[in-house]
Amino acid sequence: MARALGQVDERKGEAILDAARDVFAEKGPAATMEEIARRAGVSKQTLYNRFGSKLEIGRALAARRSEAVTAPLRTAGDPETVLTALATALLEKILCGDAGSSMRGLALMSPEAPDIGRAIYDSGPGESLRRLSAWLAEQDRRGLMRVPDPDHAAEMFSGMVLGHGHLRLVLGAAPPEVADIPARARETARRFLRAFAAG
Repeated sequence: MARALGQVDERKGEAILDAARDVFAEKGPAATMEEIARRAGVSKQTLYNRFGSKLEIGRALAARRSEAVTAPLRTAGDPETVLTALATALLEKILCGDAGSSMRGLALMSPEAPDIGRAIYDSGPGESLRRLSAWLAEQDRRGLMRVPDPDHAAEMFSGMVLGHGHLRLVLGAAPPEVADIPARARETARRFLRAFAAG
C-alpha cells in the first residue's frame, strides 16, 4: 500500500530532528546543517525546506521534548495521578537516556549563539512550565488544589522532581542515580500536593 505524502514528510522530519539532536550533542556550536542532512539521510534542500536554520531545528527539538514531557497534563485523572505521570515523564525524558549529551551540546552552543539558547528554552522548558502553570491554575479554579501563584508552583514542582540531576548532566558530573522512578515520581507528587492542598 502506498504511503501518504504527509507520512513520508513526517518520517523525514523526525529523522532530521533525531540527527540534529545527535550532531548538536557531539559538536555543539560546530554543528552544521550539512552534517545534519547527511546524518538524517536527506538532501540539504530537503533539510532547508523543512527547517531554515539551526535555530528552527533547536526550537523543534525543544518543542518535541516539551510535548512528550507534558503529555500527562492532557489526560483525565485526579491531581495525584496526573502529577505522578508528569514527574515520571520528567525523570525519564530529562535524566535518563541521551538527555545529558543533548543538554551539554546545547549548553555549549548558547554562549556563541544566545538566540538559539533562548529559543530552545522558550520552546522547551519554558513551554512545559507554562503548560504546568495553566494546569495548576485550572486545579485551583476547580477547588482541587490551592495554588495562589501557579507560575511559582510550576517551577517548584519541576525543581522537586529533577533536583540537581539535570545540572549534573549539563556539567558532565556523575550521572544522576534514579533507581526507582515510579516511587520517586509518586513521592514527589504526594509531597507537592500536601503543600498545595485545598482547604
